[in-house]
Amino acid sequence: MAGILAWFWNERFWLPHNVTWADLKNTDEATFPQAEDLYLACPLALCIFMIRLVFERFIARPCAMGLKIQANGPQKAQPNAILEKVFTAITKHPDEKRLEGLSKQLDWDVRTIQRWFRQRRNQEKPSTLARFCESMWRLTFYLYIFTYGVRFLKKTPWLWNTKECWYNYPYQPLTVDIHYYYILELSFYLSVLFSRFTDIRRKDFLIMFLHHVATISLIVFSYVNNMARVGTLVMCLHDAADILIEAAKMANYAKCQMLCNLLFAMFAILFISFRLGVYPIWILNTTLFESWEIVGPYPSWWVFNLLLLLLQLLHSFWSYLIVKTACRAISKGKVGRWNPLHVSKDDRSDIESSSDEDESFPSNQKHHTSSTNGTNKIGANKNGTNGYLTGASYPDDH
Repeated sequence: MAGILAWFWNERFWLPHNVTWADLKNTDEATFPQAEDLYLACPLALCIFMIRLVFERFIARPCAMGLKIQANGPQKAQPNAILEKVFTAITKHPDEKRLEGLSKQLDWDVRTIQRWFRQRRNQEKPSTLARFCESMWRLTFYLYIFTYGVRFLKKTPWLWNTKECWYNYPYQPLTVDIHYYYILELSFYLSVLFSRFTDIRRKDFLIMFLHHVATISLIVFSYVNNMARVGTLVMCLHDAADILIEAAKMANYAKCQMLCNLLFAMFAILFISFRLGVYPIWILNTTLFESWEIVGPYPSWWVFNLLLLLLQLLHSFWSYLIVKTACRAISKGKVGRWNPLHVSKDDRSDIESSSDEDESFPSNQKHHTSSTNGTNKIGANKNGTNGYLTGASYPDDH
């Protein structure tokens, strides 16, 4: 184990030439980032998760009730032991062959069985009230941490001159503000990583899970090798747009459509300008070129910049989705009644399905006679959204 730790913390990887870990030990005159400082984030993440539960129960929920947001979930599927066994033990999306077999076994028509599976899947989805509470919690945290970051950074020299991120590197002392900022951000994203298993289950669960892991890795990486100054700039830059998308989602759940449209438009402008404009010009310029000029490259420098460049690729992809969604609405002449949080299935980034999801049927399946009252006509959901999905959450993480 000692050999593995020595290999992992190799000074020639983490630190510039002629710098050792001993040079960065805390003294009476100066305090530097220490890897063990980050252990505090683990219990704090649990505390943040508990605070979230209390917040959603006693603050967000009453606010949702005041906005007439109901806790009613989607319609429950009719109890059926055979179908329930298939759903829980075999598949939630039966293919044509299995549908035919179940149809013969139960003497139900295929469309009724399809509707049962659709309702059963929707049954596991949270109510609009639960989604509103989750978005309100995220909005509150992002608003607080962004406000703190701006108030702290406006007093620092590296906000106004990014070369200050590299002067005297890595012997830049750790201030209380930087330490608090890092620990709180890391704790929040650890809590988000944990809550991914309890929150609204989105279709891109794995992608966003990996994204959170990468975010946490960047925070830890920049703290350990004392790139904390530029790290604070990155965190603050990313928090800005997250506030607006959560606010837009809350307006959507509260059926305030005009406000939702306005907030989403503001979010789109801010997201694209910050992450395709400010981020490469301000952040990547200093990490790639100014640091090269002042400090020079070393192994962890290459890794850090590679991660930041990968982040830029994600920014470009998400910006493309936002623009594509807006252009599609404009081209169809639906701007006046457009809901920007209704995104088609192939455009989603981080999407919760609507409570009545639209299912397409195999074109060559057997069709039995549907009921006369039309209850089996499930080609479009009851809200008339034609398969559009609600609650799109464009990247709300770093």
